[in-house]
Order: sequence, then C-alpha cells, then structure tokens
Amino acid sequence: MKKAIVAITSFALILGLSSFVTINSKKNVVNYSVNAEKSKVDWIASKKGDFHTGLFPIKSGSVSVEAGKLSGGKFTIDLAGVKVDASGGDRLAGHLKSPDFFDVAKFAEATFEITSVKYTNDQTADVAGNLNIKGISVPVKFVANIRSADDKGFFAQAFLSIDKTLLGLNYGAGMVSNDVQLAIHIFGTK
Repeated sequence: MKKAIVAITSFALILGLSSFVTINSKKNVVNYSVNAEKSKVDWIASKKGDFHTGLFPIKSGSVSVEAGKLSGGKFTIDLAGVKVDASGGDRLAGHLKSPDFFDVAKFAEATFEITSVKYTNDQTADVAGNLNIKGISVPVKFVANIRSADDKGFFAQAFLSIDKTLLGLNYGAGMVSNDVQLAIHIFGTK
C-alpha cells in the first residue's frame, strides 16, 4: 500500500512540476528565400543521333531549415524562360514552349514542393516532393547534396532523371528519349 501511495504521489509531483515548465515543441525554423539569379534547373534531353542541353530559371521559392538541416521548401520554375544550347537555338526553344511540350501560353510555370526529407549523412538527404507541370502532379524522389545551410546562406544540388511521359510530355515517341536528365541548383539567402 505504501508503494502505491509513493508512486501516485511521485506521479502527481512530476505532473505538477511539469505544468510550470514551458515545452517548446517547435524547433527554430530558418527560412531562406531562393536567389532567382543563381538558382536554376539544367536539363539534357536526347533524340536519335543527337542531344540538347538547356536550363529553366527558378523564378521564386523558399527553403525551410531546422537545426541546420533542410526540412521543406517550395519552388516556382519559369517554363517560359527556357534556354537552349546554341545547336537548338531559338527554334528549339520555341518548340519547347509550344503545345507539343510545355504550352507556356497556358502553363508558363511549374512548381515543386518538398513533402519529406530524410538525411542519410550530414550533407546528403533523400528528398521527396510533388512536381506539377501543365496541371499534372507527379511524385518525385531524389538525393540532394546540401552544401551549406548557415548564416551565409543555403546551397543544395540534386541530379536526377525523370520520365517526361509521366508529365504528359509525349511528343516524339520513338524518336525523342523519354528520360530527361536534370541538375537542380538552389541558392538561398535569409
């Protein structure tokens, strides 16, 4: 009986003391604004006997960091601002902007929103999110290399391959490769 009274009294004492302690369940979250001048998505696409390179500017976005680790983010990609290598030039850029590909008259922007981040070591994280192009949203997973997340700023890179047909980009079936290689570079400032 004494043990039960001591246990109940101890529990009540701990409960009573804990009511005076402020528990901060939210960690310090630092938000970085994406530097649109430096951030971009490089791409490489191939067709039979040739390939083209180019980039899409990152128009805007933000990155959330908790305790020095990436925890979330959302980005707007400027599809209308597509740049193409010299061999493709204005002609290919115009074709990519047409309804055959991105239809920038209707869908000038794409978005990517991070849904989860799982670090595998201090500078590498498995990132999952949703990519939305032309009103079609697909889940995307990739490994991100977090180069810095401190007072000087945020910098991360990721390299991945994506199947363009998942995004409704079906032009050139059999002639144009479905796989497009992407290199994402995100720079952010507080």
